[in-house]
Amino acid sequence: MPCEQSDGDRLQRERDFYRGLLELGRRTEIEPFLEDALALIVDLAGAQRGYIELRDDRDAEGPPRFWIAQGCYDEDVARIREAFSLGIIAEAIATGRTIVTESALRDPRFFKRGSVQRNRTEAVVCAPIGAAPPLGVVYLQDRTPSGPFSEDDRLHVELFASHIAAFADRLLLRRRQQDETDPTLPFRKALRVEGLVGRSAALAKVLQRVEAVAPHDINVLLTGASGTGKTEVARIIHQNGPRRGGPFVELNCAAMPSTLLESELFGALPGAHSTAAKRVLGKVAAAEGGTLFLDEIGELEFSAQAKLLQLLQSREYYPLGSSKPLRADVRIIAATNADLEGAVARREFREDLFYRIQVMSIRIPALAERPEDIAPLTERFCASACEVHRLPALRLSAGTVRAAEAAEWPGNVRQLAHAVEAAVILAAADKVLQVEIRHLFPGQDDASDTRLTFQEATRRFQAQLLRKTLEETTWNVTEAAERLDLARSHAYNLIHAFGLERRRSSPPDGERRRPSTPEVTRRR
Repeated sequence: MPCEQSDGDRLQRERDFYRGLLELGRRTEIEPFLEDALALIVDLAGAQRGYIELRDDRDAEGPPRFWIAQGCYDEDVARIREAFSLGIIAEAIATGRTIVTESALRDPRFFKRGSVQRNRTEAVVCAPIGAAPPLGVVYLQDRTPSGPFSEDDRLHVELFASHIAAFADRLLLRRRQQDETDPTLPFRKALRVEGLVGRSAALAKVLQRVEAVAPHDINVLLTGASGTGKTEVARIIHQNGPRRGGPFVELNCAAMPSTLLESELFGALPGAHSTAAKRVLGKVAAAEGGTLFLDEIGELEFSAQAKLLQLLQSREYYPLGSSKPLRADVRIIAATNADLEGAVARREFREDLFYRIQVMSIRIPALAERPEDIAPLTERFCASACEVHRLPALRLSAGTVRAAEAAEWPGNVRQLAHAVEAAVILAAADKVLQVEIRHLFPGQDDASDTRLTFQEATRRFQAQLLRKTLEETTWNVTEAAERLDLARSHAYNLIHAFGLERRRSSPPDGERRRPSTPEVTRRR
């Protein structure tokens, strides 16, 4: 019986492995593909640490553009890659053969390698991905329980590498094609923008402005609707400026009671107010040598505005209760979703302060102005939610992504992120493998007309209008798109997002039968 149980476990693991390989073929972006691929092979082989890298034509020199590591938590890219034996990886790429060793420390081929000695590398299996020249490698190190990798492990790794080679080649080609039409790419090469998602022209304009202002130690004002990502842009400016080595300190002027705002901003001496039992270090002091980000600056109290103006003019400030000024060495980045010029006209915001903080201004576009970024944003938020909440890796169905693209998001990126996070939690509770439309828009189908949210009502109106126009044009999508002033590709996306299907009926005599929804899907 124990033997039968062991055989049963082995067969189950084999089935899970092949099922995982099939799932990898459905990935459309390199980053989630690499995450899932590495998790699959590390689990199957029982490795403690793993690494996969993919190279394209632009990686002829220097480190690979696409790579992922598991079992290594250092945030520095070079040191993560150094933690694995680059000598073994280089040999697998150069020879095009799988490298297997019971102990790299005792293997005469590798024991003199610096990375092997530093990391005390024992069991390793490393296989090239693809034929010569390889696209990359898969590298596994140290088993659990300890010991060498088996012959079955080697065969699995080679099988894995050969299967994912075709997927990787397709994804690399897709990324190259995207990059050729990606207006943000020149700025991504010039700036540190790790984590910034999107390839829209609207986002490229923001990055162009960031590239211009970041190197100069000047005050910047970020404008735009709530939830558009002003804080992230402020961080990017800081990370690409001369103060990148200093702190980045945030203060939300709207979230702080007016009685405490000055103390929070400038600090306070003991006894300066009822809650200052000891000296309070303000945000200005905390940001010394770095950047102070003042969010919702339009909510700043008038008395605090005067003190902030003094800080900007003289680089000096007074903590509450102090008669001695302190010097400040900070860069100010402010943000607002309010009309500050209107506030100046109404004498609700100081005109002299307004001109001080907007030496340069950058407008952050609403999500509606960059709809092509919605799909990659949803994928990023989905992966992040799974990681944060320790949930199994889920993906969004194609219909869910199209539904997100068709929806209105008045709360912009922030609202989309929260909606996807909630959808992931609901999908995980349903024990399904992907996030469906019902998870992203729960209660939409059974909501009564009198209880519809603005977003649900908008989607329902859009679906009804599109269906009516399609029926009037006998489902000629091009003509319907022209009538509605839509791009044809967007019209196709809406058809699928709303689940619209042509009613079964005979076409008028003499009229050619136009394709139904499934044929539209195949054409796309």
